[in-house]
Amino acid sequence: MPDEERVVLVAEDGTPIGTALKAEVHTDRTPLHLAFSCHVVDTEGRLLVTRRALDKRTWPGVWTNSFCGHPLPGEPLAEAVLRRARHELGLELTDVHLALPDFRYRAVDAGGIVENEICPVYTAVATAQPLPRADEVAEYRWVDAADLAVAARATPWAFSPWLVMQAAQLWAEAPA
Repeated sequence: MPDEERVVLVAEDGTPIGTALKAEVHTDRTPLHLAFSCHVVDTEGRLLVTRRALDKRTWPGVWTNSFCGHPLPGEPLAEAVLRRARHELGLELTDVHLALPDFRYRAVDAGGIVENEICPVYTAVATAQPLPRADEVAEYRWVDAADLAVAARATPWAFSPWLVMQAAQLWAEAPA
């Protein structure tokens, strides 16, 4: 990714209002900005979860969705999803689908860094194994989505807050 990568700042209604350097946007006063999350399944229906690299600025070492990121200014979200899958996981995706178009969250990690995002959630299919970048992903597992939903409800501190919220919406019918 470019060193000068920019994120799209948005108004409360999601309208773009400017950009900021990605390297500078996540602070204790992170402005509302556009992002996305993606949950990837394999051809057997298993869900890919990843553990964030230990040197990530926010939620290092925490288990989370397959991947997430920020669209570049002017980049369609679906294209950003494909770009980020290649970059972070070495994956080509098929069947990219917008699952939660209105997902939004604000969360503060233990270090005081704020995530404040309008973050549409996608699902997609991978036909190969990931080849994750060490600076993005510490490890990964293929899991059953219902099992993940149960684990996220039982131990939310072990997961990124956005995964906990997304799992509750995507797999709400999973038994407790």
